[in-house]
Amino acid sequence: MYGAQELLWSRPVIESLPLSVQAARQVLLVLFNYLIIVAATFAFLELTLGKLHRLLQIHLVADVAVAVAAITLFVFSGSQNALLVYNQSLVVILLVVLVLTLSIPSLSRRFLVVAQHRVLTIGTLIFAAQALWVNVARPLHIKVPDIYNTLGFAIFLLSIGYTGVEIMVTDERRLLSLDDELAIARQLQFSILPEHTPQIAGLDIAAVYKPMSAVAGDFYEFLVADERHVGFLVADVSGHGVPAALIGSMIKVATQAVNGCASDPAQVLCSVGSILKDNIRGQLVSAAYLWMDMATRTATYSAAGHPPLIRWRKSDGTFNRIESNGLLFGINAASEYPVCSFPLLPGDRFLLSTDGVTEPENQAGQQFGDSRLEQMMRDHQSRSVSEFSERLPAEIQLWQPSNVAQQDDITLIVVDVLPIPQTRMP
Repeated sequence: MYGAQELLWSRPVIESLPLSVQAARQVLLVLFNYLIIVAATFAFLELTLGKLHRLLQIHLVADVAVAVAAITLFVFSGSQNALLVYNQSLVVILLVVLVLTLSIPSLSRRFLVVAQHRVLTIGTLIFAAQALWVNVARPLHIKVPDIYNTLGFAIFLLSIGYTGVEIMVTDERRLLSLDDELAIARQLQFSILPEHTPQIAGLDIAAVYKPMSAVAGDFYEFLVADERHVGFLVADVSGHGVPAALIGSMIKVATQAVNGCASDPAQVLCSVGSILKDNIRGQLVSAAYLWMDMATRTATYSAAGHPPLIRWRKSDGTFNRIESNGLLFGINAASEYPVCSFPLLPGDRFLLSTDGVTEPENQAGQQFGDSRLEQMMRDHQSRSVSEFSERLPAEIQLWQPSNVAQQDDITLIVVDVLPIPQTRMP
């Protein structure tokens, strides 16, 4: 706006404009005259914090009010300078506040977003001195060459531009540092997950863990008693990122304290919930625990506000959602965790997962849902657990719009109950 204003005051530009554009020139000059302060205040808002930021917001409202009133007066009366004194007063106030903030170290440390502001201080002081000189010289009828005004404003703009670049570079360095820290956090998070699936007689087990971002709020663990007894724990912390990942590491610690009661799903959930209760600070956690006893070929299951356990029964082609929920972890209320028991038949396939499996949406806003999950299990029942556990996340990714990243953390454990080996007669 300042550059356009200077051009419109230039004698060659004025003489080259057609008469039909002269009226538009006057309108533009009035607009620029009153709106430059608005643009400048917006710029300074990006450089300030706290009370000074709020003060500049009030200043911005005054700038806009004067600009609107002045432009309205110009439209209806043709007066170009009716409110110019108020506009100039706001300019002086803005410059004084900025010079004081930049010049006094205690104020700059408290109210500026940039730690190093030497260039901005020099540019502002040069411009303020030049503006003061011009405003004093005019009443005294002292001729001030226009080049000084232009150079002062150019130095001021360059100092602001330099400061903007400095902020961008600082932020970029900070983001690179955060990326490095997140990469380390991701490695640490994967290190607390099981390194491999357990080898349990009569079971085929596969697990998939796909975080939405660098770190996730999902967690899973195997509680192995011996080669015929195993427990599967899946948990999902509300939210994403580092806070959720930290709670996931707490769940890891909590599960180490429940090995002694691994065969009792209700006790496992109660113990984990009581350990987390005082440490998750308002976060909510859902969890599910499945215990399989291959000596008796039975299973017990309980959950804390978690999506249901899915069972595909090959023998009769049925798809069942097994629900046995108590309250989420993190709710300050006593909760009991009901347990359901069921037999394990050859050909049964179980899916224990977080809501990242069924809740992703397509372009039309439709969730992947249980019906598609059932169709997936039906269509791929002949695949091994490892093949199915790889295929399911791929189908979920295809269901989502191609231009949308993964919508949630995905964690799943797939367990197949194998046929009982036939014993040969001597």
